Amino acid sequence: MQLTARRSWKGPFYLFKCASFLLLVWTLLFFISGCASTNSINAAPITIPLLEKWSGDYLVSELGRLPEGQQDKIAGYIGDTETFIPVWRVFMPEEILPAVDFRKNIVVFTRNIQFYNRTSILKVELQDGTAEILAMETMSAMPVEEKVAMSMAVIPREGVLAIRAGTEKIPVMNFK
Repeated sequence: MQLTARRSWKGPFYLFKCASFLLLVWTLLFFISGCASTNSINAAPITIPLLEKWSGDYLVSELGRLPEGQQDKIAGYIGDTETFIPVWRVFMPEEILPAVDFRKNIVVFTRNIQFYNRTSILKVELQDGTAEILAMETMSAMPVEEKVAMSMAVIPREGVLAIRAGTEKIPVMNFK
């Protein structure tokens, strides 16, 4: 009995073809499932329109009026009228309370919690459901004592799942 070279290579070559075919099928399924995904992970940021904006001073002694868990953050949001009214009365005591439809909008705020720096919100960008507030500040070395400079803006609520506050994310709750 004589074995030819062709027969001796049939077994290993057959296994190689099967392994290559399975790898090709797995790769195609992997890429197809990734392309069929409806999530827009790492989508380019979009600019959210600022419907209204204000800048002013806020008394440090009244920080407790800000939403719970946001009193010591550099940024945050107000999502209901019950919270907004007392905050507005401290922030702009001589101005008329603006009408904000909290079913459709939220009020975002930013401030420097270390130094008294005048601040103004330039724009808000939304990426992957997280809104990031981009603001311009004056630079001073005056520490925060009695008041903090703060800026607030009304933005549409749609698509905003969280507000970036430095390295943290503050989840945005649905309107009640």
